[in-house]
Amino acid sequence: MVPALVLVFCVAGAAKKPAPGTLYVVVKPVANMYRDASTNTDVVSQAIYASNVTLVEFKKHWVKIKTADSYTGWMQLGDLRKLAGQGYASQDATVRVAELSANVYREPDVTAHAPVVTIPWESRLEVVAEKVADGDRWLKVRLPDGSEGYVQRGDVSRDFAPLSIEQMIGVARRFLGVTYTWGGTSSFGFDCSGFTQMLERQRGVVIPRDADLQAGWTEVSEVARKDLQAGDLLFFGKDAKNITHTGMYIGNGEFIHDTTHEHPMVQISKLDDKPWTEILVAARRVKP
Repeated sequence: MVPALVLVFCVAGAAKKPAPGTLYVVVKPVANMYRDASTNTDVVSQAIYASNVTLVEFKKHWVKIKTADSYTGWMQLGDLRKLAGQGYASQDATVRVAELSANVYREPDVTAHAPVVTIPWESRLEVVAEKVADGDRWLKVRLPDGSEGYVQRGDVSRDFAPLSIEQMIGVARRFLGVTYTWGGTSSFGFDCSGFTQMLERQRGVVIPRDADLQAGWTEVSEVARKDLQAGDLLFFGKDAKNITHTGMYIGNGEFIHDTTHEHPMVQISKLDDKPWTEILVAARRVKP
């Protein structure tokens, strides 16, 4: 007779590893993506709540995943939930967070209990009921972990229509003061290229994740400094082969960016000021 402890070990050890291409959904408000399967390595990017990602490689309590923009990194398995079928929030009954953050509650009441979770800008939620207590104030939603909760309508939107450049710049200004976070891709903290990537996404354009890749992307064209227009992407560094920073031109000689220079946050700077005027090495415009 096999002792119970050994039997449990044998059954667990026989568990089948998930295959490459397996679909997961992020269940943490913001989940770090690491260079290797260890928190002692650098953060290369992040994936926000309710993002659908695919498995590239599995290693014990770690999963190497690929995001919708084809970026890869290692994420802790506890930050994810395996999906049996289609992606989370991929149907019509979907809303997305339209504020810098939104609280989800266990009941339609902001005072009874603390929020179940606080999630960032752009996070998607599946709507399961339109009419709940307190009139039209609340939506009942199904969360990525399978539980249910309530979100206030004023925090979310069903409008996924691409924005104009002018509207996108208006959105950009809403993030002024949001802290700089290396590898950040959320309203809880962006890095420079995570910020510009998010802005372009509001136009329905998925650009590469990193600044140097954005500058070299095939879907952008070169722009001379004298020909800059609002919405153009600016790239800074030692030279065009060593780009270390990016921002977006907003007109009148100004650009918006997330930087650690002087104040680590999203801010507006003047292109003619130092150090920016001396280290601008490229400008790009997304092709129509």
